[in-house]
Amino acid sequence: MKIHTKAVHAGERKSPGSHVPVTTPIHTATSYFYASMEQLDRVFGGQEQGYCYARYDNPSTAALEELMCALEGGDAALACASGMAALHTAILSALTDRRRSIVAANAMYGATVSLLMNVFEPSGTAVHFADICDLHALRAVVAEAKPGCIVMETISNPLLRVGEIDQIAAIANQAGAALVVDNTFATPLLARPLELGAHFSVHSVTKYLAGHGDVLGGVVVTTRPHADSLRALGRTIGPVLGPFESYLTMRGIKTFPLRMERQCANACRVAAWLATHPRVQRVYFTGDPQHPDHAAIRRLFPPGLFGAMVSFEIRDAGRPEVFRLMDALQMIVRATSLGDVHSMMLYPVMSSHRELSPKHRERMGIRDSLVRLSVGIEAPEDIIADLEQALA
Repeated sequence: MKIHTKAVHAGERKSPGSHVPVTTPIHTATSYFYASMEQLDRVFGGQEQGYCYARYDNPSTAALEELMCALEGGDAALACASGMAALHTAILSALTDRRRSIVAANAMYGATVSLLMNVFEPSGTAVHFADICDLHALRAVVAEAKPGCIVMETISNPLLRVGEIDQIAAIANQAGAALVVDNTFATPLLARPLELGAHFSVHSVTKYLAGHGDVLGGVVVTTRPHADSLRALGRTIGPVLGPFESYLTMRGIKTFPLRMERQCANACRVAAWLATHPRVQRVYFTGDPQHPDHAAIRRLFPPGLFGAMVSFEIRDAGRPEVFRLMDALQMIVRATSLGDVHSMMLYPVMSSHRELSPKHRERMGIRDSLVRLSVGIEAPEDIIADLEQALA
């Protein structure tokens, strides 16, 4: 099946009885019982498929996990209460029975950097950063650090760099490390990291998958060798997504490929227009033929699909000038998220990378003049018109 069909049908229409609901119901029960204690014992022990306690499993959440496995080409999934909970759990699972050492991309979401530096490192896990778009440099860092895990983003936040996942997966395998890829910006429409050799693919379903700004959640999809450790961690630390959020996410996913295609097309229009504006100093967009990772993008992504994120620097701007621009927006939403049906603008220095020091942000290339635009499904002419009046 094509991804558009999987998004509509996978995980749906399961029923133990004679009637079959056309969408997965919302199961709010925290506990389940059976006709006999012997059967409940088998369910608890995993000898028989079923549900016993909502921290372990839930029919609504299980349906979402089945859907995500279908979209990502994985063998097991764990739906979590947020994207960061999903990433944390994925890294913990990746390090199970491996060296307590991580090599991470040197350009990533600020909260991910904080997770590595403020949670994993103080708990005894060595953290090293590397330019994952420079395979020679990455090999050198991996050889020295001997990591149990490599962490990267398919499209980096917010400067939109793209590493060669299949080549990085080969480096990870050679080093005996697991590769964890945050696939939120790309979605399974553009890339499926597990099919490229990664061991974990992570999403904030809050973004493109649910897509309507009404769900907070995350999901980890993995391969069979890591399924047991992922599920055991889910049962132990309890990051599980609730049934209402699972239902809303599944409902959003049904239209996610259509929305994403529209958003990708809109982003191409918006990025091209921004590149001609005299107040814009630089545009970061994966569809730019001059993008430093152009060859990888063309090889790994489907033709014509480059994602829907556009970052740009405003000429001679600091915080006051950026605030004036964003305050002048009339349609584009000034909010801390992305991937919704409506266009959204974010100031990374103030939000996504706020917890990092100014020097750290500068090393990452995140300057005070940078804004990040998540392009929505509106008419592209209206998005451009709002940007034009705000930049005037």
